[in-house]
Amino acid sequence: MTDHLTSTDPLLDEPLPDLAQGLTQENPDLDTYLSRLEARFQEREPQVQAFLPEEGRFERLRREAQDLRARYPDPAARPDLFGIPLGVKDIFHVDGFPTHAGSRLPPEVLAGPEAESVTQLKAAGVLIAGKTVTTEFAYFAPGPTRNPYNLAHTPGGSSSGSAAAVAAGLCPLALGTQTIGSIIRPAAFCGVVGFKPSYDRISREGVIPLSPSVDHIGFFTRDAEGALLAASLLCRDWQEPQVPGRPVLGVPEGPYLDHAEPEGLDHFRATCRRLQEAGFEVRAVPAMADFEEVRARHEAIVAAEAGRAHARWFQAFGDRYHPKTADLIRRGQNVSDEDLAAALQGRQRLRDELTALMDQHGVDLWVAPPAPGPAPPGLDS
Repeated sequence: MTDHLTSTDPLLDEPLPDLAQGLTQENPDLDTYLSRLEARFQEREPQVQAFLPEEGRFERLRREAQDLRARYPDPAARPDLFGIPLGVKDIFHVDGFPTHAGSRLPPEVLAGPEAESVTQLKAAGVLIAGKTVTTEFAYFAPGPTRNPYNLAHTPGGSSSGSAAAVAAGLCPLALGTQTIGSIIRPAAFCGVVGFKPSYDRISREGVIPLSPSVDHIGFFTRDAEGALLAASLLCRDWQEPQVPGRPVLGVPEGPYLDHAEPEGLDHFRATCRRLQEAGFEVRAVPAMADFEEVRARHEAIVAAEAGRAHARWFQAFGDRYHPKTADLIRRGQNVSDEDLAAALQGRQRLRDELTALMDQHGVDLWVAPPAPGPAPPGLDS
């Protein structure tokens, strides 16, 4: 662990629900909290680079905090996330902030109405800490963000800034997206909770798409209690969890797990043993024997939909796209409508197969590694 993360602040590192309750009751007051957060920003953000630069960030936050207090003078009437700083991945539109999407395209071209998820969280009382760094258009071309636990290693993408910001204690909640592994992978690399709900449980409105039928909106917190609170505010048709007993966990054995690195697989097996020792039943279930086809199909869907979603921008600004993103779009433009339809049908078959396996083996939840292994060195991927 690098020196800049060894200092702690009990206030800044409180679980999200406790912090939110404290700010609501002005214990501490927002000004005190923001002063301590500003000191942490000055200490850590120059090295981690989780946020897009912003002149006068904390002067703005103090003004917005003052407006928030004026809007909710009665602590008993304050919303659930009163005063909580929120990091927002820079493919979400936020009123008053340009959207760059990690790209060199003009922000006025990318502009759009505020993301519905951002508006929901504003209504819940958050303050916008700022835009967080994303890989270009949430694909693989990386930004400058470093892993807070070892600055020589990647934080993971594409929600790199959001995961690193929460891990570094720069905000207790941050929005991200996942199309391939862009929430669970950086969450694992940075040691935080990443929550990717089922498709469209959190609105995609106001978020620049990569692959619309695969893009998921999610978020990062430091703790599971905080994730539960955020999910209850963001997810459509939210119901409080009803847990009659411990769920039976299924491990998808076969070619899928074969792609894990030895260190990652050892850690995963150790985690499964810990779950068993805690009283959970973990069942090995052979699954996805055709994993290479599954992966190829998924890559075809992402490429094809990215080619279509970015067609107009790519035609006008193709020379400003990173080579990795440009290659994805060009490949996608060569995927026919018929091939895309076939890949989408194959995806539905996979869902049906996995659900049938759960029924056949009495499995309630699948458990699997979030990434092949630990965060690799370097920032170029």
